[in-house]
Amino acid sequence: MRNYGKGILAGLAATVVLSVLMVMKAMMGILPALDLPRMIAGMMGAPDAPLLGWIVHFIIGVVGYGIAIAVFGNSSTGIGNVWRGIVMAMVGWLVMMVVLMPMAGAGFFGMKIGIMAPMMTLVLHIIFGAVLGWVYGRLIGNDHRLAGVRAQV
Repeated sequence: MRNYGKGILAGLAATVVLSVLMVMKAMMGILPALDLPRMIAGMMGAPDAPLLGWIVHFIIGVVGYGIAIAVFGNSSTGIGNVWRGIVMAMVGWLVMMVVLMPMAGAGFFGMKIGIMAPMMTLVLHIIFGAVLGWVYGRLIGNDHRLAGVRAQV
């Protein structure tokens, strides 16, 4: 049985954490050219509508990753949900680097922005994935597998 509702809640929690970190980054003036909501809005033809970018960002994080963790978070592969969330987020990061960044005009791996762009986005994705997997594991009562090892009973 899939826990889609719990996955969506986990996606919401992880997206809120990620969004707070993104806002903090912007408030500190770190890498101002890396404005992901504005980049998303720009790819949609509305570069002056960052709210649209935020909405898409939340849809991807809450619905996309939420459903994905529910689909892949219940398997008995021996990998814990935190690691599963991190792996999923790293796959998302790679897609962002090779597809979305070039589409947004930032170049392959965002190198037109600078070397910090891929590194910062990777760290943010890892944090997002860890939160996603941890919250999902807690919600489904499967947090004993956080370290990726089955509990011995």
